Amino acid sequence: MLGGRPLSRVLKEAVRPRNYVALARMVRVCDQPLDVARRYFLGGGHYPYECDVRTPLGVVRPMLYSHHDVWTLVEIFCREDYRASRSTKVVVDVGANIGISALYFLTRNPACRCHLYEPDPRNIARLRANLAQHDGRWRLHEAAVGPEAGPVDFGREPTGRYGAVGARTLDVIRVPCLSINAVVEQVLAEEPKIDVLKVDTEGLEESTVAAIEPRLLERIEAIYFESERPAKLHADRFDYSFANETVHLQRREAGGLTDS
Repeated sequence: MLGGRPLSRVLKEAVRPRNYVALARMVRVCDQPLDVARRYFLGGGHYPYECDVRTPLGVVRPMLYSHHDVWTLVEIFCREDYRASRSTKVVVDVGANIGISALYFLTRNPACRCHLYEPDPRNIARLRANLAQHDGRWRLHEAAVGPEAGPVDFGREPTGRYGAVGARTLDVIRVPCLSINAVVEQVLAEEPKIDVLKVDTEGLEESTVAAIEPRLLERIEAIYFESERPAKLHADRFDYSFANETVHLQRREAGGLTDS
């Protein structure tokens, strides 16, 4: 183990070019890059930890609760796994956790609005605190999201990062699960389109994205979802890329993302 990660995972990450881009960007994004790098690679440090992060809207200070949250922050703000342009206006964040990804989206510009979905009450309390500065531009739904609707068993673990529907853990709670089509349809009843749909649900991502109906896909510009393997979904509508266990689907006519 190194910094809480299996050595095999560390060796795999060491050969991925985007991780070196993340290191370079860390100097520009993080107010204390050496401290963040130490926590990211070696673990340790005292928590909770308020981490100063520079954004297009100024410095934000998310509260992190373990080195697992540091991994999330570096992956999102430095490696930009869910890269969004500064013109992004509408985001649907499925698996919002403690709000780090939502904070990234909300700080691209002052007009961005986020629709958030998170079922874990512990994560929800932390999310609300991390996003309090941006109240009025995000709406939280305390539910899981999957291919189909209905109550589900949600397995939790101590870090809060890896909870999942159907996970066999010692801490299991019953939560509502919304269907992805109902979620997208509800958002599109209020918004002209969805600029970014992000799905991180520790196992249901591929089946959830695959279930989105074609009539709804027409109004989604980009989709990010976590996957251990390449998953070319909706290939008739979206261009595809895969890096660091994140699939990116981009509508062809959207012309791609052009600014950082």
